[in-house]
Amino acid sequence: MTFTLSGGALAITAPGSANLSSSTATGTPSLSGSLGNTSVTDGRGNLVASWTVTVTSTDFTTGGATANETIPKANVSYSSGAASATTGTGAFTPGVVASLAGTLPATQIGGTWAGVSNNSATWNPTVGVTLLNNNNTTAVAGTYTGTITQSVA
Repeated sequence: MTFTLSGGALAITAPGSANLSSSTATGTPSLSGSLGNTSVTDGRGNLVASWTVTVTSTDFTTGGATANETIPKANVSYSSGAASATTGTGAFTPGVVASLAGTLPATQIGGTWAGVSNNSATWNPTVGVTLLNNNNTTAVAGTYTGTITQSVA
């Protein structure tokens, strides 16, 4: 008798959007907030099961995206925090990225897993923003938008 056991996929799910709290443009303001639950599911069934989540960001802009209306991604941070849920044999190691302007993947690791076979982890990362613009002065008032991308390999 013989049989084949095929592995599945490695996948990440993350929120499509999130809103951070508001701040008043006085001094050198900063803000932070929850990005929402991120989950990685590893169904590959590998003997050595490991994966790494990397995090990238665009600049955050308002209005016409001039230098005074742009908060550079260097002023954006990411902290995964501990996993709120895991399955499988192994461990999730949280990641802290002080600036999302670093070099991939070495400086932008949002979390890792090391273990055996199928596994999953869920966490709710915190994003922080120092509200200085490209001219290194307090960012102008407005609603800023940008994109934070989490990917797994």
